[in-house]
Amino acid sequence: MQHKALISVIGGATAAVALAGFGTYLLAGTESTTSLDKYTAVTVDGHKALSADIVAGRAQSRFHPLPWVGTKVSGVSCPTGLKAVAGATITCTGHTGKGKDIDIPVTVVKATNTSVTWKFER
Repeated sequence: MQHKALISVIGGATAAVALAGFGTYLLAGTESTTSLDKYTAVTVDGHKALSADIVAGRAQSRFHPLPWVGTKVSGVSCPTGLKAVAGATITCTGHTGKGKDIDIPVTVVKATNTSVTWKFER
């Protein structure tokens, strides 16, 4: 009887760890798809682009989504909007809780006339 109880406890713990790992994976993603509309789109060098403020805000909020993922950052800013062109890049900057400045590289993965899929690096 104790053997069955031990197997149940181990199975339950394994399932909980797997669920926590999957949740971390979902929340820790650095890729976003953002629509290009009158609230988010700007023009950079004649190209439709995602506003620098939108990129900075999303990167800051997702940089440290959980206490065990990433470093807490604040004051993230981007030099310009992110062109809606696959492969386009910008480097945003932010500040860690320890007062260090960090660079946050941002790259467009895919772009259409109505949305931009982009990612940043931690």
